[in-house]
Amino acid sequence: MKPHAMMIAACLAALTAQAATVKTEKLTYQADGLTMIGYLAYPAGTRGPLPGVLVVHEWTGLNDYARHRAEQVAALGYVALAADIYGGGKVATNMAEAAQLATALKQDRPALRRRAAAALAALKGVKQVDAKRLAAIGYCFGGTTVLELARGGAALRGVVCFHGGLETPLPAAPHAIQTSILACQGADDPFVPAKEVSAFEDEMRGSGADWQLILYGGTVHSFTNPDSGHDPTRGLAYNPLSERRSWEAMTAFLRERFAAGD
Repeated sequence: MKPHAMMIAACLAALTAQAATVKTEKLTYQADGLTMIGYLAYPAGTRGPLPGVLVVHEWTGLNDYARHRAEQVAALGYVALAADIYGGGKVATNMAEAAQLATALKQDRPALRRRAAAALAALKGVKQVDAKRLAAIGYCFGGTTVLELARGGAALRGVVCFHGGLETPLPAAPHAIQTSILACQGADDPFVPAKEVSAFEDEMRGSGADWQLILYGGTVHSFTNPDSGHDPTRGLAYNPLSERRSWEAMTAFLRERFAAGD
């Protein structure tokens, strides 16, 4: 068998194994008068209780990428809920629509926090979930969203932001953050410039939070998503090395946080 064919066969085998060990289903819940259609993924044969991880989508909405991430988290042995932040399972059909949907909520941070909190409450109510061991991860817009959860004092073990916007009009007050934070960012991300990163660092120091910031060299925005393409001059591009390193950082972080005492 040729090397390329062997690689494809190995990938298919891995996907088949994951499908056999992870179950998925829709999970509807309410937020801001809207019906949200989340995507729940959990290990097959789960008796629980297991740690729960909220997964928040990019600005395009709850699409295949977000669902795949939830399945990957479930394969780690957790119950994962890919949140629906826009409502009704809305997925943008183009960049302009995505920008409109995301901007509306980024300009209304209380609403963004409410919708994220509603998703977290839905996850907490899943019978297989240990309500005392919860975390949230998010990508791009989703990274911004989970940081807002942390700033609002959500009872979480940990929050992980992947290439998210770090700015906020509602910075955390001293001692308001009740969770640990890991932010994984591209060091050359033009959409999250150095000034914004520095302001985030100052905010975290002032809040007294337990936080980590990892900057990946030679890496721009949206580096975890293969659909971002491979041209970093556009300001966003997939970087497989940074994706792998950030995923490994996340898995170690969650393992540590879920093992911590109450």
